[in-house]
Amino acid sequence: MSFTSYMDRALDEARAAGDRGEVPVGAVVVSPAGAVIAAAGNRTRELNDPTAHAEMLAIRAACAALGSERLTGHDLYVTLEPCPMCAGAISFARIRRLYYGAGDPKSGGTAHGARVFAHPQCHHVPELYDGIGAEAAEALLKTFFAGKRAD
Repeated sequence: MSFTSYMDRALDEARAAGDRGEVPVGAVVVSPAGAVIAAAGNRTRELNDPTAHAEMLAIRAACAALGSERLTGHDLYVTLEPCPMCAGAISFARIRRLYYGAGDPKSGGTAHGARVFAHPQCHHVPELYDGIGAEAAEALLKTFFAGKRAD
């Protein structure tokens, strides 16, 4: 069995989010058969919604497309380590595998900060794979925030 990464698609979503003035984070939900079910980038400012993170939007769209509140067997690719809110949603959605790019020491919820999946109250823990496309994801974020500081 060969591994196919969908991080490039998530990075495309992150770039589009950055072009909209959003923090450049992108996410993609992939079916067990390898089909992209949903893809999204951050839209918190556009939608005036603090929950409109890329992961949340992609999970919502995938659940709607499948007519189910669970994404058992599906994988999620996201360019930045999910925050605690998104990690909770990933657990509730029963995502099989989580692949993420850049770590987030300030706001992360999986390897940093709350470490949601390490709590005994966490009902489902996906397989975790970090550092996938990390350099590209970090570069997008650094460029975005450097531009904000210059404004």
